[in-house]
Amino acid sequence: MPVVAMIQDIMVERHKLLTNEYILDGISLATLLPGPKAVTVTVYVSYYLRGGMGAFVSVVGLILPSFLLVVSFTIAYLKWGQLPLINKLFIGFVPAVSAIIIYTAWNFARNTIKNRIEILFGIIAASLLLGIGGFYITLFIIFSSGILGYFIFHSDKTEKADTSLGLQHIIFNKIFIIKFLLSVIFFVSLLIAFIIPIPIIEQDSQAHLAITFSGMSLLLFGGGMVCIPLIQEIVVDTLGWVTQAEFITAIAMGQMTPGPIMISVAFIGYKVHGLLGAIIATVAIFFPPALLMIIASKVHNFIKDSAGIQAALKGIRAVVVGIIFAAAIIVGQNASIHWASLVIFIVALIVMFRWHIDVVWIIPASGIFGLFVY
Repeated sequence: MPVVAMIQDIMVERHKLLTNEYILDGISLATLLPGPKAVTVTVYVSYYLRGGMGAFVSVVGLILPSFLLVVSFTIAYLKWGQLPLINKLFIGFVPAVSAIIIYTAWNFARNTIKNRIEILFGIIAASLLLGIGGFYITLFIIFSSGILGYFIFHSDKTEKADTSLGLQHIIFNKIFIIKFLLSVIFFVSLLIAFIIPIPIIEQDSQAHLAITFSGMSLLLFGGGMVCIPLIQEIVVDTLGWVTQAEFITAIAMGQMTPGPIMISVAFIGYKVHGLLGAIIATVAIFFPPALLMIIASKVHNFIKDSAGIQAALKGIRAVVVGIIFAAAIIVGQNASIHWASLVIFIVALIVMFRWHIDVVWIIPASGIFGLFVY
């Protein structure tokens, strides 16, 4: 979510390249698809602005700094053991991240929420997520809000393009159909290879490393933190590539970098096959969801201008705002009970709301502050 906050701040608030509605549509679509939201939302935005090459460059730019940090920390960890500084940095990050998410949710809310019904949608979504939580509740919130939005907001007197033209464009665009079918075959093949072991591929081979993380990437619904138990079960309990202590360290490293938490797989890949293993694991975990987002966004862009789809999206956008607010609370609950946590949280909110300081400076500053006070 902090990466999404930066996307919103740069693309909407600073450069006016996109609208809040477009970003929220990307978040909604990313919620329904597997993979880290930071990467899939980045793909959604950059593909719209600069096509396939733009999406590729943006994702590499998003992942590369975090990848280099994790690999560097991994080398140090495997050579010298535990890194206590990581914990102090992470403790400082948590309240700052919570403040950033609140700031993002507020920007979305003031530009998107227009009436009491939408406010109610957001409150109910946040309450369900905080009270029950889980991936299936998130899916229920998204789908039900779309259905309710269709019936509640469809009476809005707005002129929209006929969606049948977009659907006809999909049906009769042979190139798109071929690409779509090849992509489906590719995704199904990854899942089959992941679920059904291939006898000729050794468990500790580079090929198995690629198959494991690429197949796993298509099952990672609900965001990074939700998917950690699945990854742990496979790489620790089933394959034994890392120990429990090493896995926790990998997650901590992923948390302290500015990119998606799934960059933690670089630690696992490095432990198994060195630098090449780190590269394989990272590409495998991020590439399939990125490709899936491109395909989904193509279909989404064809049909989103219909009055019915816009009504459904109006309901979905409202609950996404509520989900973002709930995410801020969930993250904040992990903050250390310390006076410094409150200071970081309040100062971060003030500098963002009052001076619109770029969030890219807030997280490292909070981590450095944490090194001295915790």
